[in-house]
Amino acid sequence: MLSKRLQHKNIILASGSPRRQLFFKELGLDFTIELKPIDEIFPNHLKGTEITDHLAQLKASAFNTLQSHDILITSDTIVWFNDKALNKPQDRDQAFHMISSLSGHTHEVITSVCFTSPNTQITINDTTKVTFKSLTDEEINHYIDNFQPYDKAGGYGIQEWFGYIAVTRLEGSYFNVMGLPTHKVYETLISLATS
Repeated sequence: MLSKRLQHKNIILASGSPRRQLFFKELGLDFTIELKPIDEIFPNHLKGTEITDHLAQLKASAFNTLQSHDILITSDTIVWFNDKALNKPQDRDQAFHMISSLSGHTHEVITSVCFTSPNTQITINDTTKVTFKSLTDEEINHYIDNFQPYDKAGGYGIQEWFGYIAVTRLEGSYFNVMGLPTHKVYETLISLATS
């Protein structure tokens, strides 16, 4: 349905995330993937959604030759805990430290999505509260050793074994925690299809 409405638009997804790419396929969208590397650096004074909004817009700024029918989609996800942003862990120690700090607590997962065309830019965001049980070192080590925490904000994937055993409460969109608030993306694309 959405694909038909957007048949005269060229959707460009600027994300290497296999999860985001799968969401777009599952939404029935025709799209191309185009990646441009940027340094994901943000000013220290930014907090929460300000960070993800900034980074999603920064990723869009790397594209400066959009055509009139193009819709470029960029996004960013962070885990927000204790007034700090947790991005992707760089190594095993960092992954262990991140997950240990979240153990037994509630954190927020924030995703921003930026829709850019030659004359318009719309940025949306969504926040989901996630609560973990108290985790043992053995459980954390098992996850790090057997799964891929290094490409995920906060060092974990809710859709994996870890999510099955660790998450005791979820307030908001499950898919947002995976990296895309699909319901908001759908509604925004519907509105752009008629513009």
